[in-house]
Amino acid sequence: MRIAQVSPLFESVPPKLYGGTERVVSYLTEELVAAGHDVTLFASGDSVTSARLIPVTEQSLRLDETCRDQIAHHIRLVDEVYRHRQEFDFIHFHIDYFHFPVSARVGVPRATTLHGQLDLPELVPLYRNFPDEPVISISDAQRTALPWIHWIATVYHGLPADLLRLHERPGSYLAFLGRFSPEKGPDRAVEIARRSGIPLLMAAKVDKVDQDYYDSAIKPLLDPAFVQYVGEVNEHEKEQLLGDAIALLFPIDWPEPFGLVLIEAMACGTPVIAFRRGSVPEIIEDGVSGCIVDDLEGAVAAVPRAAALDRRRCRDAFEARFTSAHMAASYLEVYRRAIAAPAKGPVLRGGNLSTGAVLQ
Repeated sequence: MRIAQVSPLFESVPPKLYGGTERVVSYLTEELVAAGHDVTLFASGDSVTSARLIPVTEQSLRLDETCRDQIAHHIRLVDEVYRHRQEFDFIHFHIDYFHFPVSARVGVPRATTLHGQLDLPELVPLYRNFPDEPVISISDAQRTALPWIHWIATVYHGLPADLLRLHERPGSYLAFLGRFSPEKGPDRAVEIARRSGIPLLMAAKVDKVDQDYYDSAIKPLLDPAFVQYVGEVNEHEKEQLLGDAIALLFPIDWPEPFGLVLIEAMACGTPVIAFRRGSVPEIIEDGVSGCIVDDLEGAVAAVPRAAALDRRRCRDAFEARFTSAHMAASYLEVYRRAIAAPAKGPVLRGGNLSTGAVLQ
């Protein structure tokens, strides 16, 4: 099958440090190539892939300090995909709604995985303008804000099975990994650690929009003896951070669409203490891969429970549902159904495809 993967340009594929969407695009692309498909990746020029790469920018936009208009590059990206459209059997977009005004004219089966937050009022009129645009959710919970748009499947994210190793014996700290932003709850992570009397290691990205929040709300909480900020981490550092932690703290205060760090922790055998928001109940199996809680008090009480969980069972839960092979197999089913659908009718409508089918 000739498949195009269209990635955002904010980060390279895969990202050098923090990055969710582009990391998932990388895992999916590599699985599809390994399975023998002819894959073309539209991404930034500093991406590394075994697929054919069509670079739209020289480097990822977050690393380009001279870039003042990131949208301009994404408009160019859409045009580049359109120019190459006849080379593909299926086009898989990961760039939100940038391409909607032209994608119906592509004439090639297509779908868009929505990776972000959807409970934004501006999205309602936009999606009413494009009611037939086929979209894929990364959790069933993600659909709640816009249940009426053209959902065709839910496909959970996945990681390469050998990317992160099981750590059967944890160290003596709790971990926080993500972004320093209010909705991710880093201040609550610090409070949970302090009430538990267990040190906290924090690895996080600080976006420009969150700099004031970091400076005013998080930086004063840092303490080298108890709450340590280690900056952004690469893949090797991430495994050590997560694998040696007693538990990962995930005290979110927003409807998280997925939460890639949840399955990264699971892959290391590290249980997650997570607030019951968004996708959490779909991803975490309470008492197996972590503890689902409703407030700070519940999170503090969950620390000894999480520490007592079987880390091998946690790893097994990852392998059963969240490998990149499972993810690629589910997406291939979406592609095949779309290609087989009548050209003038709806592309397809379906349910959750994250079933762990065998990749062929």
